Amino acid sequence: MSFPKNFLWGGATAANQCEGAWAVNGKGDSISDHNRAGNRTMGKRRTFDLVIDETNHYYPSHTAIDFYHRYKEDIALFAEMGFKAYRLSIAWTRIFPNGDEEQPNEEGLKFYDAIFDELHKYGIEPIVTISHFELPFHLGKTYDGFLDKRTIEFYERYATTLFERYKNKVKYWLTFNEINFGVLEHGKQINGLFNRTYTETEKYQALHNVFLASARAVIAGHKINPDFQIGCMLAYITMYPKTCHPLDVLKTQQMNDRLNYFCGDVQVKGAYPYYMKRYFEKEKIEVDITEEDLALLKEGVVDYYTFSYYMSTCIADDLNTRSDKSGGNLFGGVANEYLETSEWGWQVDAVGLRYTLNQIYSRYEIPVMVVENGLGAVDKIEPDGSIHDDYRIDYLAQHIQEMGKAIDDGVDLIGYTSWGCIDLISAGTGEMSKRYGFIYVDRDDEGNGTLARSPKKSFYWYQKVIATNGESVEMK
Repeated sequence: MSFPKNFLWGGATAANQCEGAWAVNGKGDSISDHNRAGNRTMGKRRTFDLVIDETNHYYPSHTAIDFYHRYKEDIALFAEMGFKAYRLSIAWTRIFPNGDEEQPNEEGLKFYDAIFDELHKYGIEPIVTISHFELPFHLGKTYDGFLDKRTIEFYERYATTLFERYKNKVKYWLTFNEINFGVLEHGKQINGLFNRTYTETEKYQALHNVFLASARAVIAGHKINPDFQIGCMLAYITMYPKTCHPLDVLKTQQMNDRLNYFCGDVQVKGAYPYYMKRYFEKEKIEVDITEEDLALLKEGVVDYYTFSYYMSTCIADDLNTRSDKSGGNLFGGVANEYLETSEWGWQVDAVGLRYTLNQIYSRYEIPVMVVENGLGAVDKIEPDGSIHDDYRIDYLAQHIQEMGKAIDDGVDLIGYTSWGCIDLISAGTGEMSKRYGFIYVDRDDEGNGTLARSPKKSFYWYQKVIATNGESVEMK
């Protein structure tokens, strides 16, 4: 098992889950800023408010972990771990508060200048997600988000502004986070569809417009700096047939194509895959796709493929009527009796990561990066203040070992950024108690705490993993 010499070891966060300072220095409110706190037992688990009411409700993103004011301290800790890369997102509403302005907010641009300068001071490569569940609320309320083609132009203006401003500070870009969630129930964070109930045609039309926005950004970015590496980012939940019954196998193939492969096929291959034509016909979905759109998609293909990987699931032909569904699985699916399950119902499958990396690389043959992976768990603070998170070390060690095997298989894996390298609020539940970090943040689910940072046992373990370029991944 040998990782490439220049392998990008690091961690990942998102602006809406860590920055806080939600209305500081001209920032507008994003869709995420309208999410109240929730918990793991509440359906979608978070309540979305059209009108923010801070008097009566708690909105975790408004303070989050206050990275906005503490980024120097946090980046110094990342550097102490030895990070080679840090994946972060830019809050669209810091740059264009409403999303449709002609001119950007200079205070927002200055903030990210400072972030990138601090990262480069320590030799850390930024990997920037342009839109990570950060759609301006105004664009959803006024335009129905990406259902309106004008939002494509707003996104292109935003992306081009970033490319021009940071062309000498950022090399690696991602256009949209977990783009394949766009047609699911929680896809409003991406597409901005929250004003009413939308048809499947409207959801796929909005997703098509997101594809066009991504393609425009890729083309614009390469004109500004040909050395830019601009990638896609998908949520990948590996699917296995529940049994070897042909109907289970066929159902798995169909769901895998639509949920895991569709968006990657469009963004990497530059065209709609054949199987979606049949799906659209069956479901009576009519997306307006012009010849100009098809030409744009073909030209605006990405340079590398990235994905999040947390779990796998099993698929059965009778999925809708089964009682053994896997909890916490955003794509549906049934439980796999061979796998353990996290506290939040996510099935842990390290070998599945090796399998997935091979599947992706075999299909696309472009560089691949795992930009989210980790274990959300409740951490216990010992009397001396230490946190012995051996369960997190075990999880990460198993996955890193399988990544190494995938590299030995021939996969061109160029980087790994563990999700939530510092504790942050959960995108799904708004909880702080669902912790992923190597760094503990003193903050609870109700927003109480000092926000003080302290390294966990996994901090020093990951430090050693990076220092040895993946050679030292013992599970202890």
